[in-house]
Amino acid sequence: MNVEMINASPYDANTYLVNGKILIDTGMSPHNLHAEIEKHVDPKNIELIILTHCHYDHSGGAADIAQKSGAKVALHKDDVELLKDNMGSVASLFGHPAPAVMPSITYKGGEQIQISNTEKLEVIHTPGHTPGGICLYEPISKSLFSGDTVFPQGSIGRTDFMGGSSGELTKSIEKLTQLDVKILYPGHGIVTGDNVNAQIQLSLQMSAAMR
Repeated sequence: MNVEMINASPYDANTYLVNGKILIDTGMSPHNLHAEIEKHVDPKNIELIILTHCHYDHSGGAADIAQKSGAKVALHKDDVELLKDNMGSVASLFGHPAPAVMPSITYKGGEQIQISNTEKLEVIHTPGHTPGGICLYEPISKSLFSGDTVFPQGSIGRTDFMGGSSGELTKSIEKLTQLDVKILYPGHGIVTGDNVNAQIQLSLQMSAAMR
């Protein structure tokens, strides 16, 4: 699996270009993101944009990138209504209206997204930060795209936004501790391959302590 991490501005979430055709999250600076994508592939090669959740710093650029590339946009079904809402998408915190995009694909968890002849992304429903948050796990490389569920060094996503739940976040992180993860691709911060399973265990401890 080939992964290029793109961070289009200091306030954007990380965007991951996977195998030159899948985007995981888009940040909120589509002009900058488009320019960065062009350094790696023709943007029209992008077939699918997967949003790990509805928040504007992950989804604000999706409409523009989808229009330019022709890619479909995917989101968990439990975040679709929040995506339309200025507060639910936290767009208002960034001084913008809700993202002008509607997903053409909705997940419920458990789906497998084929990204090459041998590789697939497994959709794991991880509510807590938002009701429809997801993580994506690639079992061959043991890679986890964690959105805002967990971050390096035991950090966890906030649960004080609309639809957040500390109890649900703890249950979600418990799911992640059942995986064998070698590389963590978080929604914010650095990519890490440093004893990731232990880092996720720390996230679980942090989440349980904050309930």
